[in-house]
Amino acid sequence: MTKPLAYAFVGLGRLGANLAACLLRGGFEVVVHDRNPEAVECLVALGATAASSPSDAAARAGNAITCLPSPKVSEAVLIGPEGLLAGLPKGGSWIEMSTNGRDEILRLADLAAEAGIYTLECPVTGGVHLAAEGRITALVGGDPALYQRHRAAIEAMCARSFLMGPIGSAAVIKVITNMLAFIHLVAAGEALMLAKMGGLDLAQAYHAIVASSGNSFVHETESQLVLNGSYDIGFTMDLALKDLGFALAMARDGGVPLDLAERVNAIFERGKAAYGGDAWSTMIVKLLEDATGTDLRAPGFPAKL
Repeated sequence: MTKPLAYAFVGLGRLGANLAACLLRGGFEVVVHDRNPEAVECLVALGATAASSPSDAAARAGNAITCLPSPKVSEAVLIGPEGLLAGLPKGGSWIEMSTNGRDEILRLADLAAEAGIYTLECPVTGGVHLAAEGRITALVGGDPALYQRHRAAIEAMCARSFLMGPIGSAAVIKVITNMLAFIHLVAAGEALMLAKMGGLDLAQAYHAIVASSGNSFVHETESQLVLNGSYDIGFTMDLALKDLGFALAMARDGGVPLDLAERVNAIFERGKAAYGGDAWSTMIVKLLEDATGTDLRAPGFPAKL
């Protein structure tokens, strides 16, 4: 029986820590590194091995996975003095699970190729709560043979995976899905506020929308956190604006007018100004609550998904 591949995992934030834990549960050897020692300790307790740097982790494992907050951070982890490329052996693989724009992942993949490293982009969609359960979805871009080589690891972390095409393809669809999610979130908040102003029981209104043609994945999930009042989706205003920026840049390059995305981006800029970039993205609905002087609370909804 073939021994499972080993992976360095760099980036143990809310999403990355859950993905790395799924790899461990799947029987893979995982070497972890993060700037947060507590995050490393949590994964070591689950069976991971700690490394002193990205290059150390990559040298020990031979393949690397990253899940990081921005292309700038991904680049620093990849090519820094103690970056992944300094540790990965030629012929090794880098799986990038961060959200990037198409131009960014193409540029970084070229840098990796110059060092003899193969790149697979693998951003995920569905939310931190699904990542914790191994039920998140992977959007993959890269060589089909490379995808097959790492498919077992991807399937240990994700319930479904879609090979979208060559490098850059997954970045395009990930930006699209995030753009839709933010549009749906603003729309769900407006719908709930109309229900409140119409005198409806908000819990019943929530369930009626779930069973209607107006339902969305975002309403089913994030509306619950609004109704609870925690807003705790594990995703920030700054990250939402980063992803909307990718979509708007892609639209400008392609000459596509995105009226809704432009409007939603402006709303999120207002949300950041009101509550800060570290506020949960779901708090965008609080702009409506504050504007109307009312809240959207209802009993029976969870503080976290």
